[in-house]
Amino acid sequence: MGFIKEFKEFASKGNVMDMAVGVIIGGAFGKIVSSLVDDIIMPVVGVVTGGIDFTTLSAKVGDAEIKYGMFCQNIIDFLIIAFSIFCVIKAINKFKKKEEPAPEAPAGPTTEELLADIKEILKKK
Repeated sequence: MGFIKEFKEFASKGNVMDMAVGVIIGGAFGKIVSSLVDDIIMPVVGVVTGGIDFTTLSAKVGDAEIKYGMFCQNIIDFLIIAFSIFCVIKAINKFKKKEEPAPEAPAGPTTEELLADIKEILKKK
């Protein structure tokens, strides 16, 4: 029974829930960026490069077909996703800094209080 209780405590921690939400949102965000790459960016790149469709680029090595065009498209997809996530996290961090008030310096004893403490110490001697 201890194992189940331990797992329940682990699963109900905030970090696990935050990670789960991040994975779900990341998956949805990945689909949006993939659509951006596939439907908007790669057709423009194809026009600039003379109508080359990267997804069809491949090379034959014996009986095997190496689809390096798909690999290139996946690299571009990854770079755009990584850049987009970087920009989103940077914006979130910027807003967090604005929301959080600057921590106040801890209030220390005043000069009068310090002098009174020194006076008490000298009286005891």
